[in-house]
Amino acid sequence: MQQIKGSVLKSRLVFVEEHAGREGLERVLASLEPATRKELAMVLTVKWYPFHVGKALDDAIVNVVGGGRPEFFERLGRASAEKNLTTMHRGFLVEGDPHAFLSKAQSIYSLYYETGRRDYRKTGDREGVLTTHDAETFSAPDCLTVVGWYKHALELCGAKDVTMVEEECRAAGGSVCRYRIGWA
Repeated sequence: MQQIKGSVLKSRLVFVEEHAGREGLERVLASLEPATRKELAMVLTVKWYPFHVGKALDDAIVNVVGGGRPEFFERLGRASAEKNLTTMHRGFLVEGDPHAFLSKAQSIYSLYYETGRRDYRKTGDREGVLTTHDAETFSAPDCLTVVGWYKHALELCGAKDVTMVEEECRAAGGSVCRYRIGWA
């Protein structure tokens, strides 16, 4: 069973509270099944949680405070990168060398997900492809969070005008999640 780190759940909860207030967070939590609410009552960042808890939380966030727009998760990913990569995971950033940062994709992936892997392939001076393989579970909101997270991470490395397009997605029937990245 795929699991995700508590830090993923925690960043989502914090983001909702920062952008929708305590009342918005309470509405999101109230919309969840009692068992899921119980799992989220005391999230530990270092603990592994079932992926379905994160998926239920993502769905609730989209429906309750995201206006039904899954793109809300790209903003969440950016906020998560800002929090994590300017503090405890700062060592992953490589100022002025986005390719060096992206080459750490597998190590970064393993911090947040228990199964699967993510690799990076450089395809040009300012472009490359990230691919997530063998993840047991997946969701479109989680993929959008990945887009927002990596785009902001690359900006923190000094990249400008970052673009990231998911060319293939497991949530849409693909065999992998593949992201084409470019920057100026």
